[in-house]
Amino acid sequence: MPPIQRLALITDFGGTGPYVGQVKLRLSGLSPEIPVIDLISDLVPFRPDLGAYLLPALVRDMPRGTLYVCVVDPGVGGDRRALIVEADGNIFVGPDNGLFAVLARSASDAKVRRVAWRPAELSASFHGRDLFAPVAAMLATGKFLDAEEIDPKSMEGMDWPHDLWRVIYADHYGNLMSGIRASQLNRTQVMHVGGHRLAFSRTFCEAQPSQAFWYENALGLVELAVNQGRADRVLGLAPGDPINTD
Repeated sequence: MPPIQRLALITDFGGTGPYVGQVKLRLSGLSPEIPVIDLISDLVPFRPDLGAYLLPALVRDMPRGTLYVCVVDPGVGGDRRALIVEADGNIFVGPDNGLFAVLARSASDAKVRRVAWRPAELSASFHGRDLFAPVAAMLATGKFLDAEEIDPKSMEGMDWPHDLWRVIYADHYGNLMSGIRASQLNRTQVMHVGGHRLAFSRTFCEAQPSQAFWYENALGLVELAVNQGRADRVLGLAPGDPINTD
C-alpha cells in the first residue's frame, strides 16, 4: 500500500449542513497529522452511476499518495460492501455500489479489498462519518484493519460502459460535464442537445458570446458550455439527461 500523505473527501453531502464538517472533524481526531482536503461535496445526490464517471477524471492530475474518502451512498445501512481500492498510487475508501467501477477498470493496476471491520458504534445512516472515515484514518496511520482481498471483477458496475453519454455534473457556471472521454471523439463531432447543434471549440474565447459548444475540459471530459452564459438553462439539461450526436 502506498504511503498516505493526505486525505481527500469526494461526496454528495452538499456545501451546507453538518455532514462534511463532521467527517472532517472525525478524520482530524483519528489522524491529526494527516491534512484533510474537501475536494468536492456536490456530486449528484444518490447517483453513483454518474459519480463513477467523474471520479477518475477528478483524480487524474492530482498528487499521488492521496487517500480518497468517497461517499455517494444511497444504499447506506443496507448490505452493500465497504471497499478499499488501491489504484495507480492512490487509495479509495467507500461503498461498493458502482462508484469505483470505472476507476478500477481504467487503472493500470487495481487491488480491491472488502472491509470486514466495523466500529463499536455505527449509525444506520451516516457511514461516511462512522465507517469510512475511521477506515481511512486507520489506513493513513498504519493501524491493522480487517480487510479481505477480492476480485475487482466482482465489484458493482464493472459491466457499465467505458463512456457515459449523459450529463454527469453541472458546475457553478452552468457548464455541463459528460461521462464521455474527449480523447474518444473526433473534433468534427457535432452534439444535438436541447434543440441546439453544438460544434467543437477549443476554448471559450473561440466561441461567440451566447454560442453553445462542446470542448475538452481540464479533466479530459467532454463538456457542454455557452460562452458567457449558462448551458444548463440554454440547453435545458440537468445531470442524468442524455446527450445525442451525429
